[in-house]
This record gives sequence, C-alpha cells and structure tokens, in this order.
Amino acid sequence: MVRLFVVLVLLGISSMGKAQGSISNDTLVTEQSLRDSIADSFIRTIDESYTQWSQEFQREMEYVDSTFLMENFRQVPYFPDSVYLYRLDSLNSAITLSYNNIVRNFIELYTVKKRQQLATMLGLSEYYFPLFEEVLAANSMPLELKYLPVIESALNPVARSRARACGLWQFMYPTGKMYKLEINSYIDERYDPARATEAAICYLKDLYNIYGDWILVIAAYNCGPGNVNKAIRRSGGKKNYWDIYYHLPRETRGYVPAFIAAMYSFNYYKEHNIYPIESTLPRLCDTVIIEKALHFDQICKNMEVSVEELRDINPQYIKDIIPAGFGKAYVLKMPYNYVSGFIDNQDSIFAYKRKVYFDDSDRTANPNERFKKYAYVSGVSGDKARLVYTVKSGDVPGAIAAKFNVRLADLKYWNNLNRKMTIRVGQKLVIYVSAKKANQYKNKATYAGKVTNETDAPKVETIDGEFVYYTVKKGENLWSIAKKYPGVSNKDIMRWNGISESKVKDIRPGQKLKIKI
Repeated sequence: MVRLFVVLVLLGISSMGKAQGSISNDTLVTEQSLRDSIADSFIRTIDESYTQWSQEFQREMEYVDSTFLMENFRQVPYFPDSVYLYRLDSLNSAITLSYNNIVRNFIELYTVKKRQQLATMLGLSEYYFPLFEEVLAANSMPLELKYLPVIESALNPVARSRARACGLWQFMYPTGKMYKLEINSYIDERYDPARATEAAICYLKDLYNIYGDWILVIAAYNCGPGNVNKAIRRSGGKKNYWDIYYHLPRETRGYVPAFIAAMYSFNYYKEHNIYPIESTLPRLCDTVIIEKALHFDQICKNMEVSVEELRDINPQYIKDIIPAGFGKAYVLKMPYNYVSGFIDNQDSIFAYKRKVYFDDSDRTANPNERFKKYAYVSGVSGDKARLVYTVKSGDVPGAIAAKFNVRLADLKYWNNLNRKMTIRVGQKLVIYVSAKKANQYKNKATYAGKVTNETDAPKVETIDGEFVYYTVKKGENLWSIAKKYPGVSNKDIMRWNGISESKVKDIRPGQKLKIKI
C-alpha cells in the first residue's frame, strides 16, 4: 500500500513580518512578501517531503483521473482581503480567527504554492477527522481543534521531528508519559491515532484551565506554557496572542497564523480549485481484542491482508508485534471486511510458527536443570568413540590434534590442559572421534568404547549456592571427575573439598565432592 502521508511539519517556521492588527487594503500578497514572511527552510521541507511522496505515488501507478488534473491545474484564483475576512467570519468558529498579512501569507502558501500537498491532506482528513471530532465532542471542546494535527504532522501518524516529537499530535516523550501513553520497545502510543488523540485532548483541556483562551492554548501547545507565561510577563501582563506576539519564540509566532490558514484552506479548498486526493486508508475499520502476543506476519500469512495495511492503521506497534499476554490485552484495528475472517481463523493464526516468533523456552529457565542437561564433555555429540592416546617423546598438542583431525581447543578441553598446554611422555590423553572412523585410528590409540552425551554427563544431585555436589563412582579419581567440568582441574577439587596430597588416594565411591560452577 502506498503511504500517502506527506510530512508537512510546520515547526520550522521562522520569524514573521510585522503583525498587522488591522486589515490591509485589498491588494494581493506579492511573491516577495510571501518569501519574507515564511522561512526558506519551511518551504524547502515541504518541497522535499512532497517530492518523495509524489515519486512513490507514481511508482505504484495510483490513479489520478483527468478531471482532477484539469481542475487542479486551472489558473489559480486570487481573492482580496475582504473575501478572506468574510469567509473566516462565516465559519462561526468557537475559536477567534484573526486575519492579517501573516495569516494571508499562510493561506497563500497552502492554496497557491502547495496545492498538491493540501490535496493529499484533504484525502487523509476523511479518515482522521471523524476520530478527532468524536473525542473533542465527547469532551465538549471546540471541533476546530481537529486542525492542530494538520500543522503538527500533516496528518502523518508516524511523523517524527528533529526534536523527537512523534505522531499525529507530536508528543515529546515526557509529555506522552505524563498523559499515560505507553512507550516501550514494542509499542509507542504516541503513534496510535486514538490513544494520542485522547492524550492530546486532555493536554489541551489542562492548558485551557490555565489560560481560558483557545488561541493562547494553541500557542502553548506548540512552545509550552512556560514560554507563553514568560511572554505574558514580558508584555506587562497582557493575555492576547497578538499583544505578546513578539515575546513568543520565533517558531510559535507562525503557529497560530498557520492554524487559522489551515482551517480556512480545509473549508474553502473548492473555491481555490483544489480537490482531495483519495487516500488508500480504509474507510471502514473495526477492532479486535488481542490477548496473546501476535506478530503481523502471522496474520498476513493466513489472510489476504498486507503488512503495510496493518502498519498504516496500527502504527503504534513499532516492531510489527502486539505484545499482549500475562493479563494485558491490546487492540488491533483491521479493515472491516477482514475482521470476521480473523475471528474465524484466529486459532490457526496464533499457532502459525509460534515457536519461531515467540520462543518462550527461557521464560522459566532453571540453571540447575540446564547444567544437568548440558554439562557433558564439550564437543561430544551424536555417536562418538573414546580413544586413549599415550604421549610419546617429541609429541606436541598441535601435532596430536592434527593426527586425529580434531580441534586443538577440544583436545585441551577434554584433558584439562593448562594454558601452556604442557604434556609429558607417558601421559594418557582422551580423544573423541566419530564412531564410524574409529578403526582408522586403531594403530595410533587405544579404543576405549563408544560414548554418547549422556554417558559423560556428571550426576548432579543438589546445588548449594555456587557449588554442586558430585557423587564419586567406582574407578573414578579426581582427574577423571575434573574433566567432566569445563575449566575445572583436580587441584581445584582438592582445594574446594580440603583434600591434601596425601589424602588423594583415599577418594572412595559414594563420596560427595563439591564442584564450583
């Protein structure tokens, strides 16, 4: 699915021209005045974002019919200031909509220079605005606030600013956590259109309780209440946006005019011969409750829905994983026509490659049991033959390993050789080779029988802190016991058990020895 999200972040707005409290004469804004009012970096950001979108749009060969093209590229109409003022008044907004040259510059930016971008956002608004309006109405707040995400993120749910603000409403991490948005390695609800909207409405409501003025609330949403309070103090206590305009941060000076311009453009786009580009987001969606961890691939491999579709309407799951389980459930949004199929096939969906996507073998790992299972002679797997080689004069460990086609490291490990790998003439070395190849070494070493992993596994009875207890069997000595444990020597066993050199020969079957693990 093509993502028709145009990153139109209006946070790069720089200083504006001098604010006009009164309406200017009915003269058109010149190209030069437009450039003077809006930072070049802002224009460049919009252009780069839209270029990227248009290339992807054309690559996927999405339709743009001839009627749209004819309408969109007609001669762009221009209107006098009186018309803009009349249209803004006609909106009957619960939020005061001022008009001046700064506001007009932004209107001209949307409707003249960035017509295609506006057309794209108009298409996206058909999906997102009903969600915003529902939450705003439920909280008895002005529906006009739905235009804030237009200037925050251009209705891009996965927008991320350079300051690391995220989502439609551009929440910073601390603010998101303050308003109970879940943010972890698997889920970031700042990207969740529903949850982020609920949090944003709570934040806006708190700001209104401070200022009692929606224009100041909008300004504070951009730069924070601290900066607005500072501007109020520096202006001598004035609480009108245009009175504190030049005391606000530069980017915030353009924020309110951009909001007013966005509201105008979304209501009067037809008068400017602009028409929405239909989004590929599904018109009808439904939700299912997920109570066990689920990967998007598990769904897509069992249903005719793409990963891109699921990501587009569930952007909060940043790793394509719904981390449900252990008493916690999450919501999965799906196109309406897929919901019944998911419910009917959910058993097979959850079971699909379960161990691949969610390996829980270590959930209740017991190191004692793991030690019992895996503490066998290293490198001995499958059917092996045990050979005993007697060191001869001139032998070195490397040559012995090469003679039996084994790794030098394994030879060292099997025989508990020290770092210098010192060997002596007459010393017996244990070597493990494939049982099928044992005959070819019969003239080089003594065959000591066929072994498996289990025959060499030490019998661990209990664990006491960092020690295990090993029961000595008939025919064993400290050296043969030590080689069953990686990195353990007979000297170590003697030290741990208080066995002196004179008592080594007194080791007897049934005796319990402490082995440090």
